[in-house]
Amino acid sequence: MRLIIVSGLSGSGKSVALATLEDGGFYCIDNLPVALLDALGRHIADTQPENDYAIGIDARNRPQSLADFPRIVKDLNDRGLDTEIVFLDADDATLLKRFSETRRRHPLSNNETSLAEAIQGERELLMPLHEQADLTIDTSRTTLHELRAIVRGRLTETSSHLSVQLESFGYKHGTPTDADFVFDSRCLPNPHWEPELRPLTGRDQPVIEFLAATPVVGRFLRQLTRMLDDWLPVFEAENRSYLTIAVGCTGGQHRSVYLIEALAAHLRSNGVNVTVRHRELT
Repeated sequence: MRLIIVSGLSGSGKSVALATLEDGGFYCIDNLPVALLDALGRHIADTQPENDYAIGIDARNRPQSLADFPRIVKDLNDRGLDTEIVFLDADDATLLKRFSETRRRHPLSNNETSLAEAIQGERELLMPLHEQADLTIDTSRTTLHELRAIVRGRLTETSSHLSVQLESFGYKHGTPTDADFVFDSRCLPNPHWEPELRPLTGRDQPVIEFLAATPVVGRFLRQLTRMLDDWLPVFEAENRSYLTIAVGCTGGQHRSVYLIEALAAHLRSNGVNVTVRHRELT
């Protein structure tokens, strides 16, 4: 029986993630008090329902209850529940903008607590969940459509094997905060300086041919592929459920996109469960 615990900062997309899981066949309960999680776990273990469960937990819990969260999760696993923790995050500037645009009130803000202070307080309260998360999704640069696709690809369409997300990005827009491994491809020849290739992306055939014909690109790709072939089975053997691998170039349009697509094709041919995201091509 699978139990996914979804938490995250207000405004980071927790409700969207839960709705997507519900569409995927999960029985979902939002805003469950942590104090009731143990009893729910016993109920699920005893009744063995047909549907998997997804539980939403936020900062409107007593601090002591949130501090007890690691112990409760251990008890759930000891009962035989396949418990996974997903944490949705976003940077402060994005959260401030989202609350300003929607005119929603942050659940921890009041006349004495500003929105910025409420966000910081929420981060501190939810730290026990964030630190224990199996999967962290940074939604700072993610649309609702993209978030739904990420949740479907990584949580509702996965088998029991390791789920790998491959992500391209541009360094000039910042490094992904939710990546487990980050590789820098800015040392490779840049199609940006070829006028006919500049408006294209690493998914277009002229760019693919340009990069594939460059020996140093081939060497970079072979070594990266060999590293993943060697180490992904080690992560899976240690019961790791999720792994995010990011490759960046200057703008996130050519080199990193080409490399991510090539890595995805290789890993899929070996039966690896792969999802792909090109952060700057949205």
